[in-house]
Amino acid sequence: MTRTADADFERFVQTQSTPLLRFAEMLCGDRHNAEDLVQQALMRSYPKWHRLDGDQLRYVRRVLVNRFLTQARRRWNNEVPSDPVENDWDQRAVADFAQQVQTREAVLSALAGLTVRERAVVALRYSQDLSEAETAELLGMAPGTVKSTSSRALAKLRLAPDLIDSVVGGN
Repeated sequence: MTRTADADFERFVQTQSTPLLRFAEMLCGDRHNAEDLVQQALMRSYPKWHRLDGDQLRYVRRVLVNRFLTQARRRWNNEVPSDPVENDWDQRAVADFAQQVQTREAVLSALAGLTVRERAVVALRYSQDLSEAETAELLGMAPGTVKSTSSRALAKLRLAPDLIDSVVGGN
């Protein structure tokens, strides 16, 4: 790969890692799996980076969604968690983010109640702000299927008990 393409990829990773991580976390509901998904998507995108014309974010998003859907179909991926690492996080002084954490957990919990397809549609449509046509193209389905899947998913989310009582639910 050329130095220009390497620098371009590095810039992309620096600017898009956080939004991609948020998106991946919405998809899989777990921060650690989301980090793995983003890393896998970036690793798979890097060799082709110099050939990508146009919207690289769209390409990486597609790779990420495909990895998520593939992993969701598998029963077990042969990964076993290691022993916890000792850290000093408990001794650090931090601001109180309890309400934001509670809201985030409520949203992730509600998303976990959706099917894999519904979660992917909701994350793409409302987190990544893609149109129905873009979502349909990315997931390889008809725009009408995106509409109906989105409608079903939003109906389920409206009934999620954790969201009804939270700020997200409108109170």
